[in-house]
Amino acid sequence: MIKTEYYKDLTKMNTFGMKVKARCFMEYDSVADLVDIEFSELARPVLHIGGGSNLLFTDDFKGTVLHSKINFIEILDDNLCDTDPSPCSPDSSCHSERSEESFPPVLVSVGSGVVFDDFCDWAAKEGLWGVENLSYIPGEVGASAVQNIGAYGVEVKDVVHKVYCYDTLEEEFVSFGVDECGYGYRDSIFKKPEIRGRYVVTHVVFTLSRNPQPKLDYGHLKDAVDAAGGDLTPALIRKVIIKIRKEKLPEPSVVGSAGSFFKNPVVPMEQFIRIETEAKAEFGSDYKVPHYDLPDGMVKIPAAWMIEQCGWKGRRSGGAAVWEKQPLVIVNYTGEAYPEEIVGLERRIISSVKEKFGVELHPEVDHI
Repeated sequence: MIKTEYYKDLTKMNTFGMKVKARCFMEYDSVADLVDIEFSELARPVLHIGGGSNLLFTDDFKGTVLHSKINFIEILDDNLCDTDPSPCSPDSSCHSERSEESFPPVLVSVGSGVVFDDFCDWAAKEGLWGVENLSYIPGEVGASAVQNIGAYGVEVKDVVHKVYCYDTLEEEFVSFGVDECGYGYRDSIFKKPEIRGRYVVTHVVFTLSRNPQPKLDYGHLKDAVDAAGGDLTPALIRKVIIKIRKEKLPEPSVVGSAGSFFKNPVVPMEQFIRIETEAKAEFGSDYKVPHYDLPDGMVKIPAAWMIEQCGWKGRRSGGAAVWEKQPLVIVNYTGEAYPEEIVGLERRIISSVKEKFGVELHPEVDHI
């Protein structure tokens, strides 16, 4: 079924809680419904949203907003035995005779309208590794593949096998292998201006695993997991991740935000050394700037650290504010903030970080 509404209030469809409307809003339940949409006749521009968790609407949307309700999770390939091509369950006799490290990958197909954290919860309960570090990130599966969401040392590209789409230009179904998606830091080919909006994600196939594959080397995650105790499982790591995120980040249902507002900047090693040298001069020779060394010799510095060093943590500007527990997050503090207040605060933060560190921050949030 296709549900169409005109001058739709989008306040509850964007986690920032911006009070805006869309000229036309269409929501579809299936791939068949998607095909029935006459894309050439839609009011322009056309915007496809997930949970509205990475958007800042700066005004009413004068075109058409589309939203997927394609909702399914299906295991395609679960632990095929080398001697028997048919699937077998984890507790079957053939599994008892093989080491747990020998289990092959598990392919899972997930509809674009599935809430991504519901998928993470499902995977943890199934004992499948791969997405536990991405737990509690708001948004939906289709948007996760477009945005290349990431947290705690894992990006969704690490587990994407294929992204299936409907090509609205050629009116045909296509698929993109992970190597064809052009994934970068919070980026993909689906975000490129020349093709943006052309491909509508219908479902994503992920590669998960029954082999233990904990990724705990980001920040203090390992210490938090060790402190939690218990067997090391996807469910345990998910529980810890959710606890950390709840302690740091606002609940969108209570305080509007789009999560992490800025990308963490990546700088050459020489520039990082200059930044750390200046920090040591200010805070003492033992001071260490938080950072993450990348394989290519570049260094990722937390934008939150830079923003806090510039004195923005907890500061308000009209109805907008920098979250008091995590300066990477700009919030709709009053629930009545205007888009101009969010953008104004964003620009002042970028300017002050540039002046102090010589680094230009870039928003992770899409401005619509």
